[in-house]
Amino acid sequence: MKYTTLPNTDVKVSKICLGTMTWGNQNTEAQGHEQMDYALEQGVNFFDTAELYSVPATPETYGATEKIIGSWFKKTGNREQVVLASKIAGPGDYTAHIRKDGFSKRALTEAIEGSLQRLQTDYIDLYQLHWPGRGVNCFGVRDYPYKTSKQEAENHFEILETLHDFVQQGKIRHIGLSNETPWGTMKYLQTASAHNFPRPITIQNSYSLIHRAYEYGMSEVSLRENIGLLAYSPLAQGVLSGKYLDGKTPEGARGTLFPRFIARYMTNGAQGAVSEYAKVAEKHGLTLSQLALAYINQLPFVTSNIIGATKMQQLKENINSIYIELSEDVLKDIEKVHSLLPNPAP
Repeated sequence: MKYTTLPNTDVKVSKICLGTMTWGNQNTEAQGHEQMDYALEQGVNFFDTAELYSVPATPETYGATEKIIGSWFKKTGNREQVVLASKIAGPGDYTAHIRKDGFSKRALTEAIEGSLQRLQTDYIDLYQLHWPGRGVNCFGVRDYPYKTSKQEAENHFEILETLHDFVQQGKIRHIGLSNETPWGTMKYLQTASAHNFPRPITIQNSYSLIHRAYEYGMSEVSLRENIGLLAYSPLAQGVLSGKYLDGKTPEGARGTLFPRFIARYMTNGAQGAVSEYAKVAEKHGLTLSQLALAYINQLPFVTSNIIGATKMQQLKENINSIYIELSEDVLKDIEKVHSLLPNPAP
């Protein structure tokens, strides 16, 4: 395994992070435990979860993933070997079954205390805001939704002040953002600096070969402000494995069970790009998944690449991507496809 540190800390994390959002829906508790056992054996010491999980988000599955992680900690005693990240659910209709007061002090307190209880731990290493309370272009929204975006942004002071109190209590150690924009990220960094509050050290945004929008502004913020990307959906919800090419609908696959999760990656442009990247992978003796993951692993603004799998075979291949070094010839071929079909998935 390869390691780095969370920015501005001495916390050592694996460059591969274990994503967990299918546990409690597509994966059972036993399967979640098996994945954690294997990942830790392979040197993966960084796990990411959220109170929202498992997905799709429903009242019945709320907190299910955190409970599975908590039961594993209790069974194995491995809490100190894991750098654990979780998130408070963002506001909106999708999460109305959880709460309706956004990132208020009350909401943050309820969310953190609930996660600690389900995870059966006294602290969370990295606590993140799952998505902004204002309207932004994420989750398949390509352009800024200026017509529907809320005029008032988050109360950055109240949010950071509340998180500061939890850091002081030792219940969370560091804070991060997710699905954020350059403006939102800089606003949090400026507010933290002005009031001596904890500084966000990571941002968890989507990034894949067919969705490289992070490079439009956020990559510079990452490099100049030292706030690391935790790249999620690096395989575009499995689309960059090639399993949905030519109209295939594999039995039990996430996109087959929940088509809306992959809809943004199934446009003609996106599927055309996937086909071209598959040719690049074949040319260089790689699987498409290996190509897609290895590309992200080597990016200078990426702190860790969040992989997820429903099957152990997928998990093994995804983790092993860390050992693949892409040659200059491979990188040039990737950029050729990107220049012809840039960011076809919103």
